[in-house]
Amino acid sequence: MTGANNILFTSSGRRVALIRKFKEVYEARGLTGKIITADIKNTAPTAFLSDGHIIVPRVTDDNYLERILQICEQQRIHLLIPLIDTELLLLSKNKNRFEEIGVKIPISGERLVELASDKTLTHRFFTEHSIPTPKVFSDEEIENQAYQFPLLIKPLDGSASRGVTKIMNEKELRFFKDYIPNAIVQEYITGEEYTVDVMVDFEGNVKTVVPRLRIETRAGEVSKGVTKKDPVIIEAVLKVMRALPEAVGCITLQCFKKDDGEVAFIEINPRFGGGIPLSIEAGADFPLWTIQICSGESFADAELDLSWRENVTMLRYDEAIFTESIQHAN
Repeated sequence: MTGANNILFTSSGRRVALIRKFKEVYEARGLTGKIITADIKNTAPTAFLSDGHIIVPRVTDDNYLERILQICEQQRIHLLIPLIDTELLLLSKNKNRFEEIGVKIPISGERLVELASDKTLTHRFFTEHSIPTPKVFSDEEIENQAYQFPLLIKPLDGSASRGVTKIMNEKELRFFKDYIPNAIVQEYITGEEYTVDVMVDFEGNVKTVVPRLRIETRAGEVSKGVTKKDPVIIEAVLKVMRALPEAVGCITLQCFKKDDGEVAFIEINPRFGGGIPLSIEAGADFPLWTIQICSGESFADAELDLSWRENVTMLRYDEAIFTESIQHAN
């Protein structure tokens, strides 16, 4: 990790806690470099924590990729960290263009990003690898009423739990199946819900696995959680990681530990999840490890690191940034 480490966080938005954790690593390790944020708004809270904030077009804009490349060159960026799902595939497909200008992007390959972004592909991956997952009902099964309530319905390409709805009867099923775009209908399962943070190097070697029990969520993101060293969940996650193609960086998995002890997986998110500050606070140094792998280091000879602390609890609450420096349009 010699020399400067300039990092660009794209779609930084409200991810203040994560950027603070990276800054803490810089200070603790005596690292040099800038942390730059990019977002579509100058009112993004992260703008007031970073060393520089740059307004960019939306990810769907035809000029988005070229603008990010331009920023990387102008700011001499070494490491780019995307923070929302919608830009992962674009950046994954263009990793080589960034590498040509000296920028590493610690995100997974196209195959993994594609299967993670489509819930039907995610379900197929789990079933093909004999990984327990809620059943997804086909149109024919729905037509023949081959199911039992309650059910769960959600968009196949959704994120942050948007559109996820518990269905209790036929009337709700018919309404929400038409109302929610690209809806899939699946078995409703119960148990303890976990988000699990995993760190992987560029060769697919796993550094750590951190299960976080979700105590309470808000707008699809964990607001209260606690770290748990559950060996059953950790082993189940390692099985998933051995099957995942082209996994790199921080991978966030969601699963349920059912009443019978079975661990059923529901989602794969190949990026830093919203609750990652809890894992970092518990001692899993995702910021440092991210910088290390982008500097060429490997976890190949290291044992699985489970030295993080159990029962560290996160209770999130709203904070505010006050400023007179923003120029608002009339």
